[in-house]
Amino acid sequence: MAHPKRKISKQRRDKRRTHYKAEAKNYVVCATTGEAHLPHRAYWHEGKLYYKGKVVIEKEVLA
Repeated sequence: MAHPKRKISKQRRDKRRTHYKAEAKNYVVCATTGEAHLPHRAYWHEGKLYYKGKVVIEKEVLA
């Protein structure tokens, strides 16, 4: 039977297992626009930048 030549340290073993903690991102729905977005982030909706339900920047349309 095959045996490891050297003992794998706890630190090396645990480094290998760090990637199992990934979770899906949580989205929230804005009460003003009804758009789903990441919490505590600004987001674009219909040419306007919203943050905390208020318009921060309006995008200018070049004709």
